[in-house]
Amino acid sequence: METLYLGIVIFLLVLAVFDLMVGVSNDAVNFLNSAVGAKAASFKTILFIAAIGVFIGASLSNGMMDIARHGIYQPEHFYLSEIMCILLGVMLTDVIVLDIFNTMGMPTSTTVSMVFELLGGTFALSLIKVYNNNSLGLVDLINTDKALSVIMAIFVSVAISFFCGMIVQWIARVIFTFNYTKKMKYSIGLFGGVALTAIIYFILISGLKSSSFMTAEYKNWIQDNTMMVVLCSFVISSILMQTLHWLKVNVFKIIVLMGTFALALAFAGNDLVNFIGVPLAGYSSYADYIANSAGVAPDHYLMTSLLDPAHTPWYFLLAAGGIMVYALATSKKAHSVIKTSVDLARQDEGEEYFGSTPIARTLVRYSLSLANGINKIIPESGRKWLDTRFQKDEAIIANGAAFDLVRASVNLVLASLLIALGTSLKLPLSTTYVTFMVAMGSSLSDRAWGRDSAVFRITGVLSVIGGWFITAGVAFTICFIVTNIIYFGGTTAIIVLIGLGVFILIRSQILYKKRKEKEKGSETFKQLMQSTDNDEILDLMRQHTREELIKVLEFTEENFERTVTSFLHENLRGLRRAMGSVKFEKQLIKQMKRNGTLAMCRLDNNTVLEKGLYYYQGNDFASELVYSIGRLCEPCLEHIDNNFKPMDVIQKGEFADVTEDITYLLQVCRHKVENNNYENLENDIRKANDLNGELAHLKREELQRIQGQSGSIKVSMVYLTMLQEAQNVVTYTINLMKVSRKFQTVE
Repeated sequence: METLYLGIVIFLLVLAVFDLMVGVSNDAVNFLNSAVGAKAASFKTILFIAAIGVFIGASLSNGMMDIARHGIYQPEHFYLSEIMCILLGVMLTDVIVLDIFNTMGMPTSTTVSMVFELLGGTFALSLIKVYNNNSLGLVDLINTDKALSVIMAIFVSVAISFFCGMIVQWIARVIFTFNYTKKMKYSIGLFGGVALTAIIYFILISGLKSSSFMTAEYKNWIQDNTMMVVLCSFVISSILMQTLHWLKVNVFKIIVLMGTFALALAFAGNDLVNFIGVPLAGYSSYADYIANSAGVAPDHYLMTSLLDPAHTPWYFLLAAGGIMVYALATSKKAHSVIKTSVDLARQDEGEEYFGSTPIARTLVRYSLSLANGINKIIPESGRKWLDTRFQKDEAIIANGAAFDLVRASVNLVLASLLIALGTSLKLPLSTTYVTFMVAMGSSLSDRAWGRDSAVFRITGVLSVIGGWFITAGVAFTICFIVTNIIYFGGTTAIIVLIGLGVFILIRSQILYKKRKEKEKGSETFKQLMQSTDNDEILDLMRQHTREELIKVLEFTEENFERTVTSFLHENLRGLRRAMGSVKFEKQLIKQMKRNGTLAMCRLDNNTVLEKGLYYYQGNDFASELVYSIGRLCEPCLEHIDNNFKPMDVIQKGEFADVTEDITYLLQVCRHKVENNNYENLENDIRKANDLNGELAHLKREELQRIQGQSGSIKVSMVYLTMLQEAQNVVTYTINLMKVSRKFQTVE
């Protein structure tokens, strides 16, 4: 039996290494985005500073480990076998949740996952124990007060972070304006002093107080002299920042880099428990059992020792810090500089990754009404003065940056303070929640959400927040189920679930890489939005247009053939897949049109007059192609779904032949767009006219069959729809090629 539990502990530690690697890779953007988004330094410099913060934060994070030991469950009422059941259920669930959300491409939070997994596993075993022992209640087994405080801290931090980010950024912008280099003669010293003092107090002092390396005497000295330390730090920091400003040093860059260090340190100190807290609790439980059980069976040995404060060996903390630094330095995901939070917070308009939802539209409508009401209250002179502080055309933003250094400073310093405060109170605030919501609040008060982009930005924020709530529910439910399986299934269930966990780890990595390849954004469009040269913008726009049209023609070719083949063979699954692809493609078409409008606005008026009509016509024909496939698929799906009579042999033969010709035409056109070579397009136009003539002939023949009352009228109506939409596909394809040739031609 001891061998089984030793195997479980080893497996938990292996999963801890995996969690450290993946967790840092996923969450690194939380502390890298602001510095990278503002181009405060080279990426290697930012990464080096963040790595130091991560390593130190991991080394000083001992205090947070108590959450995994006795923060959710009451260990004095649980036996070793039950504790191991919960902990194994938590780690296996973590793998499953990670796999689900990676596959779906939805945001998740390691903090929320751990808390709700512990809650789900504890609740599962608590129900069993209460059922078997009437003397125990759920209150005796679940640390409800601590669990509620943890949950409230996590979700309240969303509102607090957004509100604080909005207020602090508004104040900072009023003080410095967008042209901040002219408005910081003396204020920059005070701002830098406040920022560095806050970092020193909340990050370094709070971190040191919870560290196992600190002596009781030093901790008492910190507590007795807190005010003196704060005042001295403020005075020294203010003088230092003002002096550096006089020496022509960009103080905001120093604040951003210090904030990156602070946030990385806070991230490691706060989130390390999410990755190794549960495995270390399992290791501690097993070590206590081996040392003190004296022959008592695991299912009769109470884990009262977990009530003691965590004393994590220093080598575990250093090893965890080393793994996190390695993951930070080598992960491709950590090296990505354009992430969801940067895109939603950027100062200028650009490619919007989210659509529009009724909730977002309603919020924008009410916000506009509220803003108009506030404007009526503020005196006109006050409004004019505030407008002078928010002149975005004066913004000093580095080439390729998403926002300026003022906002980056506020994002980093404020987020690190909030997370460090939660850490000092031993409340596992979600780093993802805090950093994301601070960035959203600061971007809102910075007027980065214009009327043309606000609805899309709000939809993105709501989507991310919705993913967080889904994480909580999924983590709780799955862990509840997995823990029950382990408890009732015994050794066999443990072995099977461990095997399943290993399989999911491998599968998750493969699927994640495939999904990332599919979701890779258009680098051409990003270059286009950053360029200022009209000729270069036009060349990039032509290239971007070709890339988009190739995708549309590929979609049309694939789903036209899939719809027809599935209908002829009565394949309901194939038709449903085609219909799902149509719905997804419609969203991409909307995004393509939005991006096209943004790109067209960057061209000069002469170019827009010369090429704009062809571009918009091309977008319209591409849109009509997608909708034609939808109109083709919908009646076919309904017909097969209702198990109506299939087409007869003559109809199948006629349409199968013409389908091959249409598919070939789509292939030829796609290759022409790929190669940007429109030679012999006249031949394709003649072939298309012949195809349309053949389809018109088939329609006349089908109408004659209907008049002769031969065959099923339901089948005939679907067949006529298919013929009509096939004609539309041919017509729109050729029209698309014509306007594409005119747009791509260099005159």
